[in-house]
Amino acid sequence: MKSSLPTSIQIAKVLTIAGSDSGGGAGLQADLKVISSLGAYGMSVITAITAQNTLGVTRIQDVDLDMVEAQIDAVFLDIGVDVVKIGMLASPEIVRTVAKSLRRHGAKRIVLDPVLRATSGASLGGDDTAQAMITELFPMATLITPNLDEASLLLGRDISAPQDFKLAAEELLEMGPQAVLIKGGHLDNTHTQLTDYLISRTLEDGLEVIQTKEFKHYRVSTLNTHGTGCSLASAIATYLAEGHDLSHAVAKAIAYVEAGLEAGRFLNIGEGPGPLWHMHDFYPTALLDEKDQ
Repeated sequence: MKSSLPTSIQIAKVLTIAGSDSGGGAGLQADLKVISSLGAYGMSVITAITAQNTLGVTRIQDVDLDMVEAQIDAVFLDIGVDVVKIGMLASPEIVRTVAKSLRRHGAKRIVLDPVLRATSGASLGGDDTAQAMITELFPMATLITPNLDEASLLLGRDISAPQDFKLAAEELLEMGPQAVLIKGGHLDNTHTQLTDYLISRTLEDGLEVIQTKEFKHYRVSTLNTHGTGCSLASAIATYLAEGHDLSHAVAKAIAYVEAGLEAGRFLNIGEGPGPLWHMHDFYPTALLDEKDQ
């Protein structure tokens, strides 16, 4: 039985609703590492189980819909949630179940990473899942964070260059979310400087105001990029839960992921592209000098 003494320490609470990555580099495992490393309390709802490592995804098994709903209920009814981060939802039915449950619990702040394809190219959803996200979750979302492949799939045309970002972000914003962050990490290697494009709408004196901001940063030279999208969205959600405004949360999250990529440059985890190092603030890696490579 819990003590009746009043508790005095409050901590930001972030719920990740995502698939499980058995390799630990992406999915809800990455989300929980990020949330914990940034000082918040992480909770999870498993939507799918993947057999996955640094070489790719070999198998996916969806979790039963009633179990997805029961997990959401269990967290909201006891612990409470400051911000929800949503990742892999592998079917339209799971999308609708998650949306229904979050509406029922009155979830106010949602960061949606529309995961539809793994870095290896494996499908983690499809056109029907994308359409269900647009219909059910985009109007509920505080922010969506598509990469270039996901933006292309959602819009039905190729988004591949920085000059495409503005129009693509405007069109995605029209689909209902309060803000859109298009991530430039999948720009080809001729782009040594990357651009992430944020567009958001707010109400000022009863009028809708559209704001935009570009975040420019240099590409970290590493093959260990597994889980960057999951990690960025989780970091944004955590910073929002801790009281930062959207633009500041995005800037801090980008810096966190950059530091994780830098710290993980020479980590040897698996035979394929390994993950960034989420715990760089607590367990710095001993990076080799360039001359030793």
